[in-house]
Amino acid sequence: MNDVIKQLYDRKSVRVFEDREISEEITEEILKAAVMAPTAGNQQLYTIIKVTDQDLKDRLADSCDHQPFIAKSKLLLVFCADCLKWYKAFIDAGCDPRKPGEGDLLLAVDDALIAAQNAVVAAQSYGIGSCYIGDIMENIEVQREILGLPEYVFPAALLVFGYPSRQQEERPKPPRADMRYIVHENRYKTLSPEELKAMIVKDRDPATHEDWMKAFCERKFNSGFAREMTRSVRKYLEQFCDK
Repeated sequence: MNDVIKQLYDRKSVRVFEDREISEEITEEILKAAVMAPTAGNQQLYTIIKVTDQDLKDRLADSCDHQPFIAKSKLLLVFCADCLKWYKAFIDAGCDPRKPGEGDLLLAVDDALIAAQNAVVAAQSYGIGSCYIGDIMENIEVQREILGLPEYVFPAALLVFGYPSRQQEERPKPPRADMRYIVHENRYKTLSPEELKAMIVKDRDPATHEDWMKAFCERKFNSGFAREMTRSVRKYLEQFCDK
């Protein structure tokens, strides 16, 4: 196993950071790695917002499901799917572009998340931990105001970075599902109830599976924040949908 593969295996979400700054040089390398990511048609359909203002970080920590560790991160990046820049560039160049649609948004989200993962891998190579914050997709009205997001710009992911505490370094990485449940050959395979249970149980007691699933469903899928995320994403999508 080479060093890159090992880092991919070892990487886990970090939510407690040392009180140690990330140098400007390393920050620049992380950002350079992000913008070197694969991109559709070399368009780079994203904008990265580096949040350095502590008041804004505090507000994002509150608006993203009240998670104080976000405000304590040493580097905070918001990866926005950006369909506005090229649309405006086409108009400025005298083109007659259609308005961006749902397909354009999904392509831009792909671009943004690929760039975000490049940043994660670059940070990991320097011993810097990271955590994805999907809650940036909630509370559309608040996030738009905090970040000044115009139409056709969608906050696909928020990433926080910092040097992990010793406890975070030593904390075991949660086990992933076995490859046979994730990788299908040639065609999609619908998993049987038995296969789904085996995929999810992993290292837990199978006898507790149904109770665990009910609790997890209420905590995640049926939760207030999940419903709010759906509401907010639907609001973002409205501007991309044909009227």
